[in-house]
Amino acid sequence: MIKIVDLWKKFNKLQVLKGMNLTINEGEIIVILGKSGVGKSVLLKHIIGIEQPDSGYVEVNGVNITNLNESDLYKVVENMGMLFQGCALFDSLDVEKNVGFYLHQHIDPVTKKKLNENEIKARVKDALKMVGLENIENKMPSDLSGGMKKRAALARLIAYRPKILLYDEPTTGLDPMTCKQINELIIKTQNELKGTSIVVTHDIHSALFIADRIALQEDGVITQLETVEKFLSIDNPIVSFLKESLEHHPLMRKEPQK
Repeated sequence: MIKIVDLWKKFNKLQVLKGMNLTINEGEIIVILGKSGVGKSVLLKHIIGIEQPDSGYVEVNGVNITNLNESDLYKVVENMGMLFQGCALFDSLDVEKNVGFYLHQHIDPVTKKKLNENEIKARVKDALKMVGLENIENKMPSDLSGGMKKRAALARLIAYRPKILLYDEPTTGLDPMTCKQINELIIKTQNELKGTSIVVTHDIHSALFIADRIALQEDGVITQLETVEKFLSIDNPIVSFLKESLEHHPLMRKEPQK
């Protein structure tokens, strides 16, 4: 379980988080929905410990991570993985080295052992197969389309099997068909790893497709939190606008293709 408690964060004169509270249950996919620029990515960085709040705290599985030193923080968040909005692939490394990067640098967070080269290659191959990118290990990121880069970045998460997965705008800039593929992979990855997923997005279609619960982030706080089934019935101007945008794009939640 992850708890965000009275979280405040300012950058220069811009107050981004204003006493945010949110509880994320183990094993769920929660989508944090909001307009661009409201601090959704900032929240993710606090959850994984990249950013420190001005006040308030984040608790991960009962541990307050806010004031931990680097070594203790790593012990808490080593089972977290993040899919960055820009994918964050290393341009100078091929796909195989990108996907296996974490395992080359760290012990396996599951077995607590250092994997050898053959074991890492096997993990990489399995992860790429899971996202539909077989036999591209030697390609460079510059050779990949936008959707392939997203899937390669997702394979990097899958390779070290984190239990908490953070997704920063996973479908931004992708065509509708590729968005659908990424959404299906998020659900498939959740089911395979039996983890907890936190997805930030401004895409209501993706939110309805993948979420167990949807949180609406406005003006530095979470103003609404509901199951998918109840979210669109909320009396809120932003929810009403999102509902109107769906009128000509009916979307039914469904399980990913096997």
